[in-house]
Amino acid sequence: MLALFALYYITPLLVLVATAFKTPDEIRTGSLLSLPLAPTLDAWRTAWNQACIGADCRGLAPYFWNSVAIAVPGVLLSTALGALNGFALTKFRFRGANVVFGLMLFGSFLPFQLVLLPMAQTLGFLGMAGTTQGLVLVHVVYGLAFTTLFFRNYYVSLPDELVKAAIIDGAGFVQIFTRIILPMSPPIIVVTVIWQFTQIWNDFLFGASFAAGGAQPITVALNNLVNTTTGVKQYNVDMAGALIAGLPTLIVYVLAGRYFIRGLTAGSVKG
Repeated sequence: MLALFALYYITPLLVLVATAFKTPDEIRTGSLLSLPLAPTLDAWRTAWNQACIGADCRGLAPYFWNSVAIAVPGVLLSTALGALNGFALTKFRFRGANVVFGLMLFGSFLPFQLVLLPMAQTLGFLGMAGTTQGLVLVHVVYGLAFTTLFFRNYYVSLPDELVKAAIIDGAGFVQIFTRIILPMSPPIIVVTVIWQFTQIWNDFLFGASFAAGGAQPITVALNNLVNTTTGVKQYNVDMAGALIAGLPTLIVYVLAGRYFIRGLTAGSVKG
């Protein structure tokens, strides 16, 4: 029964991969579930640097690098700020810390659509509307609630005696954070990086709302590619483009998926 469910679940992916390696003639004359008789990379090359996205016929390559330029700083900044917030909320508690954490936690439940208008007004005020840097800011701000939640729950399980002993020895906030807390944080850092990278890379709504023209991420470009038709519809190019867009997150999960599970359970038990 599990094997049947797994086959049912993976069938669309098999169709996607098989179609990406077929020629247009083979797609028209063959079966949807058939394997390519003469596998070719022509569709991949076209999707990468030749396909027309609207009036731009440079393929997905420029938009792929846009997503890289958005995801890398977005992940690094939101992870660093989340770690700092989690540390301050657990080991350097201040008056009103629970209220602050509650308000930030509330941000985890806000739907994307609710923040579109205030985000647009803020980006316009800062002069960052329609830019890659503006999208980075949007993802950092929206992801901060999640990264703070991850680090806060992990740091609660760390012994308070470590921080107290460091304070007695004369260490300050920054020293304790960088020399004691961060070296103990790799499990939750891996979880946060994978979570944020997946969220940012796969985002479509923010990319479609706040980026314009050449600053759009690959998810928006892929949608435009599928909806752009010049002559005969090239389904193999569309499928190859979808695989190119999804490949980075797939690689991240394949290489670091087990560390993601370990990191999630690392802070589940105190002590």
